[in-house]
Amino acid sequence: MNIIRTQAVELTSIPAIAYKQKLSTGGAGIKILRLDVPDTAVFTVDKRTGELTPFGPVDDALFTMEAADEAFEMTSGLPFSARGNIKLTFEQVEAEEEDVLEESPPDQVDMTLSVEYKALVNRYSDEKGKLNYSLMNKDFMQFASKSKVVSDMVANKAHQNDILAFVIKNRVGFLANQKEGLDDESVSLLIESLDEIDPRSAFKELKAYIKRLQSKRTR
Repeated sequence: MNIIRTQAVELTSIPAIAYKQKLSTGGAGIKILRLDVPDTAVFTVDKRTGELTPFGPVDDALFTMEAADEAFEMTSGLPFSARGNIKLTFEQVEAEEEDVLEESPPDQVDMTLSVEYKALVNRYSDEKGKLNYSLMNKDFMQFASKSKVVSDMVANKAHQNDILAFVIKNRVGFLANQKEGLDDESVSLLIESLDEIDPRSAFKELKAYIKRLQSKRTR
């Protein structure tokens, strides 16, 4: 079974590997797997603060907050994709990591599996495989600055979220070579998935740029 997670990274603070995953409850979590004993721990990630909170019982002796912070730091910026389960062997006993935490919410479209998300990852990932948000925002701002539709929307005092959705729909659609643009709900889910990769707004700079455009019109 494939799960929606980042690539696994090896920790230095404890003998373990970790990855960020989609949670069935929504949002993202950091999963840590010990390499010396068959124990695991999951920490949820607060979308607003980026702080980690244990999800369920966690053995503090096996999974220190130092290790959790290291896992968070190492997986920050890594994109999600559908990846297979990780198999570990402990004293000739093979264990395959599977639990309901790794399943996406059943009633929600997972944009990390979409061609638009994959196009963003391919376009803006650096040599370490992490998304370069600065480059992505710069590209989207250049598109917005040249768009007559954006200019007209600003002149007509359109809401910032509407302008943001237009820019993302059209730029992402171009990158993914999709003639039909995403609907508003899909754009919202795409932004949410990107926000889960890094503990900040994926389009923070783009939002600030749109706000500057709007403020110039009101002077």
